[in-house]
Amino acid sequence: MEEFLTACQRAVKANTGPAAPRFHVVLGNEACDLDSMVSALAYAYFLSKTAHSEMLVLPLLNIRQSELLLRSDNIFLLRQTGLSPDLLLFRDQLDLQALQRDGRLRLTLVDHNVLPSSDSDLEVAVVEVIDHHLQEREPSPSCPVTVETVGSCATLVTERIIQKSPEILDQQLAQLLYAAVVLDCVNMSPAAGKVTPKDSQFAAALETRFPALPPRGALFQALQNAKFDVSGLNTEQMLLKDMKAVSGSLNLAVSVLYITLEEFLQRAGLEAELSSFCQKFGFDLLLMMTISFTENKEPIRELAVFSHSTTCRDQVSQYLEQAHSPALDLSPISCPHHLLAAYQQGNTLASRKKLLPIVKDFLRERDGDSRLVDGEEDESGVPPTPMNSLVEGCPLDGGLPSISAQDLEEKFSKMANN
Repeated sequence: MEEFLTACQRAVKANTGPAAPRFHVVLGNEACDLDSMVSALAYAYFLSKTAHSEMLVLPLLNIRQSELLLRSDNIFLLRQTGLSPDLLLFRDQLDLQALQRDGRLRLTLVDHNVLPSSDSDLEVAVVEVIDHHLQEREPSPSCPVTVETVGSCATLVTERIIQKSPEILDQQLAQLLYAAVVLDCVNMSPAAGKVTPKDSQFAAALETRFPALPPRGALFQALQNAKFDVSGLNTEQMLLKDMKAVSGSLNLAVSVLYITLEEFLQRAGLEAELSSFCQKFGFDLLLMMTISFTENKEPIRELAVFSHSTTCRDQVSQYLEQAHSPALDLSPISCPHHLLAAYQQGNTLASRKKLLPIVKDFLRERDGDSRLVDGEEDESGVPPTPMNSLVEGCPLDGGLPSISAQDLEEKFSKMANN
């Protein structure tokens, strides 16, 4: 894999002049979560080994290079599999529109099946799709579409590799794929409602072929811990790490923060940093939902509302206090900042997935129309960020499993010594 990625980087650097290469780009979705990253890397590697074409195949992460820092679980997995993040290629390192205009681009989409409106001019370059979300694209003779509602897109990529070219699988590639499946399928737990028989089938196939893979439980715990690690992030990065935006007459952002609200409110210069964030990205109001856990692994949710406009802040706060579908059960708590309203959220099952419809209802009522519908979020120009199971609601809302990562570290140590 390192040799392949190094060759990709060399090709991108040589992307000028009359002999400039043609590229077959494997592109993940704009969230660039771990499944999207792994699917792009693995499928591009597979195509480079099996496709009979003069085009250079390369994986492209659909974020700017500077945004990888926000994907802490991605970075963790790369390092644990011996891949340097410096080997990856990012959206701001290759001009897809220019390649398309020059007739030098083919696109394979993984972990999404339609391009966003901002990339609509690239549609004619799409030659294949592999995805596990709701199908929104019709298959055509020029673009085969593989869409199955399995737990992880990496499951479908694993299936393709094992069926077509199993000899390219090695420990490193298997671990990348295995980690994506285990994380997306919530440790393969049926109770979480994410895993399907096909996910289980190909996770087991990888385990059989590569018995040195780390134990599922320890791997899942380590990835979850990495995903929620915000140490070293500044306020802007914390807000962007897991954020959704909704627009009407007001532009609102809903960010999930993986620390206690008390700890967040004590950050030096917080109001100035929140003001700067709103000005930079054009937000009128910020909603910040925190998630933390008691010693018994029970979730604690808190909520903060920030706006320079007292009217906006009061209107949104009152609407959330009175919400009943679902009721958030908000209790005001003291806050040292006059531009913020802070709450303890009694309904700990009300994740952001439940909060967003309430916010959209507020905008609809405020605007006096019904034009805002589901899906009209993330129009802020800020790239969407990965959704987490703890955010969107699943059995993990009851707390993270108490699994030691010791077995995982022992496995990695043994692999490093082999």
